Amino acid sequence: MDDAGVKLLLAKIAAGCDVSLAELYDRFAARLYRFALGLTGRSADAEDAVAEVFLALTRRPASLSAVERPAAYLAASVRNAVGRQIARREKDRSATEQLLTQKTETAADDERSERLRDALVRLPDAQREVVAMKIYAQLTFAEIADVLKLSANTAASRYRYALEKLRDILGEGNHE
Repeated sequence: MDDAGVKLLLAKIAAGCDVSLAELYDRFAARLYRFALGLTGRSADAEDAVAEVFLALTRRPASLSAVERPAAYLAASVRNAVGRQIARREKDRSATEQLLTQKTETAADDERSERLRDALVRLPDAQREVVAMKIYAQLTFAEIADVLKLSANTAASRYRYALEKLRDILGEGNHE
């Protein structure tokens, strides 16, 4: 079938003739598949790209009436479909990598939190109490001193000693 015959098919498709769409598919699908396969390297992706193009033709057949070079139009359509596939795959990969990173970070955060809780339990009660007030209740040393009925200097010293012990317990400190 020459270009004139293909243009006639396109005009019939634009007018709503499903049989002509099937003829166009029979004429170009194998060639478009090979082209898509060359772009994607994956048979399933090539099939999907060709299917996407012909599905789009069924949704807006009137757009075919203005096509001057049918083979070039279909090849460009397949190329665009492959581009959309690649973009979706990259988006999916990016989303998957982000989710895995978040899960890994969350797991690491959970592990660190658990290690810190275990280390806090190993502190003397007086130091653990000051650390909890300072970090979790966000009290100043003066406020901690008021609550515990001791001097602000003593509260600060307990906090400092607690941090040193926590570093040692967690293996992060190199104290001499």
